[in-house]
Amino acid sequence: MNSGKKGSRGAAILLEALEKEGVDVIFGYPGGVLLPLYDSLLDSPIQHILARHEQGVVHAADGYARVSGKVGVCLATSGPGATNLVTGIANAYMDSIPLVVLTGQVVSSLLGTDSFQEADITGITTPITKHSYIVKDAREIPRVVKEAFYLAGTGRPGPVLIDLPKDILAMENVEPFPSDMNLRGYQVPGRGDSARIDEVVKAITECRRPVIYAGGGVIAAGAADALRQLSEKASIPVVTTLMGIGCLPFGHPNLLGMVGMHGTVTSNYAVDDCDLLIAVGVRFDDRVTSGLGHLFATKAKIVHIDVDSAEIGKVVRAHFPIVGDARLVLEEVLDGLASVEVPQVSDWWDRLHTWKNDHPMKYEKDRLTPQMVIECMGELAGDETIMVTDVGQHQMWTAQYFPIMHTRNLVTSGGLGTMGFGLPAAVGAQVARPNDLVFLVTGDGSFQMCIQELATIVQNKLPIKIVLMNNGVLGMVRQWQKMFYGERFSSIQLHSNPDFIKVAEAYGIRGIRIESLEQVNSAIAEAIEYPGPVLLDFTISPDEDVLPMVAPGKAITEMLGR
Repeated sequence: MNSGKKGSRGAAILLEALEKEGVDVIFGYPGGVLLPLYDSLLDSPIQHILARHEQGVVHAADGYARVSGKVGVCLATSGPGATNLVTGIANAYMDSIPLVVLTGQVVSSLLGTDSFQEADITGITTPITKHSYIVKDAREIPRVVKEAFYLAGTGRPGPVLIDLPKDILAMENVEPFPSDMNLRGYQVPGRGDSARIDEVVKAITECRRPVIYAGGGVIAAGAADALRQLSEKASIPVVTTLMGIGCLPFGHPNLLGMVGMHGTVTSNYAVDDCDLLIAVGVRFDDRVTSGLGHLFATKAKIVHIDVDSAEIGKVVRAHFPIVGDARLVLEEVLDGLASVEVPQVSDWWDRLHTWKNDHPMKYEKDRLTPQMVIECMGELAGDETIMVTDVGQHQMWTAQYFPIMHTRNLVTSGGLGTMGFGLPAAVGAQVARPNDLVFLVTGDGSFQMCIQELATIVQNKLPIKIVLMNNGVLGMVRQWQKMFYGERFSSIQLHSNPDFIKVAEAYGIRGIRIESLEQVNSAIAEAIEYPGPVLLDFTISPDEDVLPMVAPGKAITEMLGR
């Protein structure tokens, strides 16, 4: 392709700039204003994955970013193409996922005239991006791309949007400006305040009931190893958010499990009773605090470590606020602990073990249940398995029962709770890590929101194993109506569901229906061994609930089904 010298087209310069950022794949969907770019893609080494809907391209880029740690890239045309990205951009923003979102735009001379397929996508997405650009001079493309990737991947990661008018992409004989960045006022926090870290070290030596509360920021910062070392050195139990799952391997003796609305009883009791809460890379969201920040961990001194200063004190007041990179801060805490005596917390562990024994995770094992399916998957799959979920009951069962052994092996929509996320996210995950086993756990509601991406799986020969929890209802909504609205079930029946096996086969995907306990092991094993994509359709009861559960507005110790 052209090397970006004089005579290059704007689109070729863009692709070269993406190559320099290490981009090897773009998830996209073409349109009229993008024709110059798609023409140049034919001469580029960058792979293009054609999805079947723009929401699919952004979720796929998101899944790619989550499992690879790289910045995901997606591409859509102007107008409806760009606006179809909005849900996925918001999803990535809420979960701090690094994306560079490329959108086509009408020619510069028509901006602001309500021309065909014009939408102010930079304005629309301002609240859900770290930054956005509209390129009005093709010579600025290298600088804009370099800045966008830096912004997306540093500090608190997130999506950055670049809007590209068609005439900018089509412009010939472009001699690019230098790509030197100009990001005045943007600073990436580093090690944190050393005096405050010394205070944290002292607090750890003095506490008797400590807990580490770990979130997605631990994974984003690559801080899992430092967190494990801290937990083991000072015998501190760890609870995680949904996004923090994987920061300690499933089964680690110091891991109490997920905390919050569908967390373990032990995790919730531990947070409520601890005297030192070390919160790392979390934002104290309402699924953990029940929106009751003033009643959360009231017996504890709170350490809050986060790269985003806006999160410190937003929900819960921190006694030791530290703005900094989680890995660097934890490493300094470890250095500080090297020369002091760690606390004796054996009595605390005795109490935790009692809670664990008295309140184990449980379900009925004499019939086909979703919990049993998830556990069986965990027994048959390897430690490197990537688990992708949609949103709903199946998401929580997966978080509770699937053994995630490594960071970046759970892909799920946390903050936005986006139904339809799972299938395209699984596409991105499998593209990023083609040699790893990828499972998607979905429900019959979520599955149908982006079901057309089955075609993307087949076209790209992706051996994704789809586990469909088919209960004929919108399960989580039904559970809330059952528990809190007197079983007045409203608009949750999915009576017109298709035969999903036939749908899968129509796309060229192998389908297996499972209706009894005896079929579960063999069906999952068969899917794992099969070299291509498989849909496992599990018939489950609509009466299955996710338990334990903290009711809305209740403290995390007030759990149903404990």
